[in-house]
Amino acid sequence: MIALVSARAAEHLDSDLPLLLEHLDGAEVVHWDDPQVDWSRFSAAVIRSTWDYHQRLPEFLDWADRVARLTRLVNPVDLVRWNIDKGYLVDLAKRGVPVVPTRVVADVDGVAALRTDGGFDGRVVVKPAIGAGSNGAARHVDDPHGAEQHALSLLSGGRVVVQPYVDGVDDRGETGLVILGGQFSHAFRKGAILSVDRSWADDLYVVEDISARQATEEELAVGRQVADLFPEAAYLRVDLLPGGDGPLVSEVEAIEPSLFLHVAEGAAERAARAFASLGETRDGGRR
Repeated sequence: MIALVSARAAEHLDSDLPLLLEHLDGAEVVHWDDPQVDWSRFSAAVIRSTWDYHQRLPEFLDWADRVARLTRLVNPVDLVRWNIDKGYLVDLAKRGVPVVPTRVVADVDGVAALRTDGGFDGRVVVKPAIGAGSNGAARHVDDPHGAEQHALSLLSGGRVVVQPYVDGVDDRGETGLVILGGQFSHAFRKGAILSVDRSWADDLYVVEDISARQATEEELAVGRQVADLFPEAAYLRVDLLPGGDGPLVSEVEAIEPSLFLHVAEGAAERAARAFASLGETRDGGRR
């Protein structure tokens, strides 16, 4: 039996869950922080909409470590830990992936260095390194003082990410690529978030403008490049911005991304097949 892991505050917001349950026999939706769950009775626990994890991070990481000892946690706990801090973008850049230029600061001295070298000039995005749903993220336009103060205000919660704002997103939006079992499944378009008025879903995430999209060959190539780095991932979502010289990775979601299964025919079935295989061992038996 497969556990689809959600959160009390988020289950009713997860539009992927009903589609997965329709196509995944015997699956059960459970809450990650429910103390009554016997995780050992599941062949795999698939993290789906634990959208409050960043608000309770030590508790969530303890849970992930514990569940990984009792069953197969998906995605694996080492990948989860790596993906939690957006500093992973710096790591991806070192591995040759085209990413939005990213600087990570951990203290007041780091913020001061950014101020000195113009890191807050022009259009910039400031956001917490550990966060989800655009919580704490904001665009600053020709306001280096405001950007600096925003970064300083976030330091109490951990490291801070500062990036240039990619203007092309205002017209084209983001392209999201969904990778299931190492294979491209479908793409979607996400409208610009930080340059428009925002509304919130139960204080968990910004409500997004999502529609179907045909990915370009350039975008698919970047998606394959990322997917090849993580063969252990049952699912990935690669979010791309339209850079001047080609697509740039803005995020790689390996923890709890919406997969937007409703935008593409057959996507729910593909996800169900990928997840159904998780309880099987290499010799065809069950865990």
